[in-house]
Order: sequence, then C-alpha cells, then structure tokens
Amino acid sequence: MENGHSAVRQLRYLPAVGSAYGVEVLSFAALRSMDPQRRRVQPQRPDFHVFALVGSGTGSHEADFHHYRLAEGSAVWIRPGTVHRWSDIDACDGPLILFRPEFRPGFLSGFTAAEAGTPAGWQLDPQRLSLALLAADHLGREHSAAAHTPRLASPALLSHLLAALILRALPDTPAATGATPSAGAHTDVFRAYRATVEEHFTDWHHVADYAGALGYDVRTLTRATRAATGTGAKEFLDQRILLEARRLLAHTDLPVGTCARRLGFRDAGNFTTFFRRQAGMPPATWRASYGPAGPGAG
Repeated sequence: MENGHSAVRQLRYLPAVGSAYGVEVLSFAALRSMDPQRRRVQPQRPDFHVFALVGSGTGSHEADFHHYRLAEGSAVWIRPGTVHRWSDIDACDGPLILFRPEFRPGFLSGFTAAEAGTPAGWQLDPQRLSLALLAADHLGREHSAAAHTPRLASPALLSHLLAALILRALPDTPAATGATPSAGAHTDVFRAYRATVEEHFTDWHHVADYAGALGYDVRTLTRATRAATGTGAKEFLDQRILLEARRLLAHTDLPVGTCARRLGFRDAGNFTTFFRRQAGMPPATWRASYGPAGPGAG
C-alpha cells in the first residue's frame, strides 16, 4: 500500500524466462526454494492471480483477514489486490499457478460469476482433488513444453487448460456451477459493475453513480450483482469499501482521518459512522484488536 510506512509488499507479475505467456506453473516446493528469507510469511499484495492445490501436507494461509487451515485437498485462489500471506507452507506440496488477469479464458460466460462467488480457500474431496491434480499436471507439462520448445507454444491451449483446472476445482456453489438461472444473462452487467467499482470505489459511494456511468438503472445492477454474488449492488459496493478500510487500518499506521480521506469520505466522522455500521465497531477499536485471533479470523 502506498504510504509513508507500509507493511504490505507489492508483487508485480514478473514471469520467469520462458514463461512469457501470461501463466506460470510452479509448486509450493519451488516457492520455498525461491524464498529462503521467508518473505512469504509477511503480508503481500499481488497484481496477478495465484491458484494452488495442496496435494499433501498441512499448513496455514491468511487472505484479507480470513485464516485458512491447509491440508490435503485444500484449494487456494488469491485474486489480484488481495492482501495475503503464506503463514505456514513448510510441509505443503502441490501445484501453484500464477496468471495475469487478462489470461483468464474469455469463452466461459460463467467464469466471472464463478470467481465472484468463490472464497479464497476451500476443500476438495479425494476424487475431485485427484482430477484437479491431473488437470494441473497437464497444464504444467504443456507450460514446460512451451517454455523449452517455443514452436509448441500455444497461449490459447494454456488458457483452455487453466480453465479446465479451475472449473474442475471450483466448490459446489450456485455461482460456480451455474445453477442460478439468471447468472449467465447478468454476467456482462456484473463484470462491468465490478470493474467500475474497483476503479472508483474511493470516489463513488452510491450505486446510482455507477448506474449512470454504465448506462444501466440501479435495479439492473442490483439484479446482476445478486445473480453473481448473492448480494445486492449496494452491499457489494459497501463491502468493497469496508475491505479497503480494513486493509488500511491493519497494514498501515495512517491516522483514521487520513484513511477516511483516501476512501472518499468528507470527514472522519462520516467514515467512523460507515465503518461502525458495517463492522460493528469504530475503526480505532478494530485496528487495536486486529491480530491473528482478531475480528477477521475465520
């Protein structure tokens, strides 16, 4: 985070030699070998996706104030901008895939809705884990072939294999399975709303602002957001603002008033009212109580 004192390391997508296709296939073992100083246990904020499967071992992971125990069958999906840390992966083994946001396959209409409704961590049963590991191995083999033999490189093929892996590993939620009848019809609307929220949530705090900018009415945005995430457009926007507020309070030493201004509030009083309504306590109280067992633990 950009301020005078930041505890969060910003990670940019820098592919290894031979991996310039928007996707890179690693493993927990490779991550450990590349990080002898154990910087992975400190908060970090990537600008790319990280998708991992635990094939064996145990450990722990934290993503935006939620704590996840890792064990055989655990899946982890870290989205760009998420503040996370690998609390303990010393005994974990399995594939770890990095990919740029634009590398997500565009041919799957339900992919955006599935992503929006998926948590940062979940558990796969043994049969699904076995199939997901096979999909990850196929992706890894094609990636290795592309890196070592450029004439075999096919970004489209890698994208399709990435899609197969993620769809095989997604948890059984309505958004992930496409069981919500209207999800497909609203995917494009929600994608546009979510992207605009990400760009303007520090300035625009009313759904009507987004409706006007996108050319939809508020009801359309609300229906599309509810179909994709299970919540309304206003709650989605408020939760995005709240998440960034928690990040600022937890990972910087900025005064509450400065946090308020960064998030587009006219004064600290308005920000405190908003935060108390959403989080159930004032921002200063939440900051003081934040820790491994604080309010974000789950």
